[in-house]
Amino acid sequence: MDAPGLGGLLAARVIEEQKGLYRLALENGDRWASVSGRLRSASDSADEMPAVGDWVLTDPGTPLDQSVIRAVLRRKSAIVRGRFDSKRQGDGYAGQVLAANVDTVFVVESLGVAPNFHRIDRFLALAHEGGAWPVILLNKADLAENSETVVLETEARHPGVDVIPVSSVSGQGLERLSPYLGPGKTVVQLGPSGVGKSTLINRLLGRPVQEVGEVRDSDGKGRHTTTSRQLLALPDGQGLIIDTPGLRAVGLTSGEEGLASAFADVEALAEQCRFRDCTHGSEPGCALREALVDGTLNADRLESYLGLQHETRRRRELKDPVSRKKEGRRMARMISEVKRQDKRRFER
Repeated sequence: MDAPGLGGLLAARVIEEQKGLYRLALENGDRWASVSGRLRSASDSADEMPAVGDWVLTDPGTPLDQSVIRAVLRRKSAIVRGRFDSKRQGDGYAGQVLAANVDTVFVVESLGVAPNFHRIDRFLALAHEGGAWPVILLNKADLAENSETVVLETEARHPGVDVIPVSSVSGQGLERLSPYLGPGKTVVQLGPSGVGKSTLINRLLGRPVQEVGEVRDSDGKGRHTTTSRQLLALPDGQGLIIDTPGLRAVGLTSGEEGLASAFADVEALAEQCRFRDCTHGSEPGCALREALVDGTLNADRLESYLGLQHETRRRRELKDPVSRKKEGRRMARMISEVKRQDKRRFER
């Protein structure tokens, strides 16, 4: 469709990214496109470049031409992971948009092995920070003998999040995904390699679109098969789903809103601490430590919260020169105090 007032440019959606080229869905078919030099030079960071799920403006061209993307339209949501970029100046940390304009994030883990709760925490924080709603899918339910126990443990470990055991082989649990699918809705799958994301997508699509690997007997994991992010249309107008390659590392950005949402229960307890700047260490009146003692809070969940909190704050400090100076002064005072204590001990 023509974008009014923009010189006849066409609105299109990015449905695939391959080595700097983008496949666009237009009314008259799909077309590959590159990014204009002006858009590239105007982008301050990688997360401002087009990503799968984005709506963009492109020139009409002809069906045989490679189009040029002139602008990226404002996103309603963006799932962005932090990753180290050796070419980036400053802290060397950059954002990578995994999917844009999504409503729901399916965080996929396998019931073939014990779920990695710390990794799930990261994905949940990523989803909340990006403005999407997370749902945990425990795939390969047909391979698990104790699936009910694992589901209950996962629900207890991540309160407030829908946990759904599914099987892309038998179809178990797929009917429970219907509230998150439908006309006008976009879902993205996130998870490590080998948890069955591609097989699950094929089941939802009703046809073998994504290549799948055989499952290893040693650990119940499949081989990595997806090599690029793609947006695919579900049958019968049931919305769109984005498949992504397996992620080895999931770095968080400097934002703390996603972390607060993913750990809303921990944040609520922390507000009851005696001191506002409580580090939840040895301070008296720490509500989190008291919750550990009475069993209200899981120790593993607290460890994950504190670790991710430290990571996001450290990332923010690296980006902000003022915060770096404040942290430097704080560390200097701490070292000076330790030296004074050592001196007093030796003078006795």
